[in-house]
Amino acid sequence: MLKKYFSFILIISFLCILMYSTLTSQTLSPQKAVISVERIWDRAGHNAFTDFIKFKDKFYCCFREGSGHVYGINGTVRILSSIDGQNWFSVAHLYEKDVDLRDPKLSITPDGRIMVIMGGSFYEGKKFLKREPWVSFSDTDGKNFSNPQNISIDAAIKSDVDWLWRVTWFKGKGYGVVYQAFAQEFKAHLVSTTDGVNYFYITTFNITGKPNEATLCFASDGKVIAIIRREGEDKYGFIGTSNPPYKKWLWENLGIRLGGPDFIRLPDGSLLCGTRNYQFQKNYKTSLFKITTDGNSILILNLPSSGDTGYPGLFIDGNILYVSYYSSHEGKTAVYLAKLWINSLLH
Repeated sequence: MLKKYFSFILIISFLCILMYSTLTSQTLSPQKAVISVERIWDRAGHNAFTDFIKFKDKFYCCFREGSGHVYGINGTVRILSSIDGQNWFSVAHLYEKDVDLRDPKLSITPDGRIMVIMGGSFYEGKKFLKREPWVSFSDTDGKNFSNPQNISIDAAIKSDVDWLWRVTWFKGKGYGVVYQAFAQEFKAHLVSTTDGVNYFYITTFNITGKPNEATLCFASDGKVIAIIRREGEDKYGFIGTSNPPYKKWLWENLGIRLGGPDFIRLPDGSLLCGTRNYQFQKNYKTSLFKITTDGNSILILNLPSSGDTGYPGLFIDGNILYVSYYSSHEGKTAVYLAKLWINSLLH
């Protein structure tokens, strides 16, 4: 009887150790994913709102330079390039007289150029006047960028507060969400383009709660997933799905606030979202979440960050996930680049 008792205790002890080891490895795995986190730019007074891509064997990172988060000296757009992801050089500095250029986003056009879209805000002192989207294109080598030009929004939805926040290309067409921050309620419209300059109305999202910043991701069969920030009601972000022609959408509440969200599909098909994380009161973080189309979200990793932070750009190259973001955790608001092993994020 005593022998059986000790055998039972040994079995229970082994199972406990096994469970602890499994839980510990799952907990530590995302931390083990971190290869490096480095500050790559801090030359302006305020360096923020990033995006990141790879084009013709070079990495590109863009962001806004200004004197502060808002107001002050009007923002300009800086674009950096790197061959190895380690050494960075400025390849473009985009600006427009009397316009605060904000939140630049990168994509590659079907004809093989880098496209940079930007929000353009106009102020009289601290009084907001209007907002309109702008765009710039590189040459086919990614070395020279055109002067910013106005984007044309479909007359059916055009207003004086249009912000085309990000464009995703799929089968020769670019798709994005124009949001309009009206006084009482925001509107978010899906639009498409073939040239990156002229955008045509598809549908208005059936979302309340001040929807705004949105990112799209397409599957090979044409199905699209969208995540969108909301600043009204419970302020939780939504995730939505739709099939061509993208007029009808099914939305779910993610249960987390989003800020400057980007997301990608990992090699195993799961979705990884990068965003400003509001769970830390005013001491915000830039974080990565696993998300699902039925509204589940799981915190995976907090990157070194705090305070004024977020707006990541995500890009997978081989076995490495690159995450550009900005943060003020080292005193000055600067741009950072994190490199993570993909395999350690798949569990």
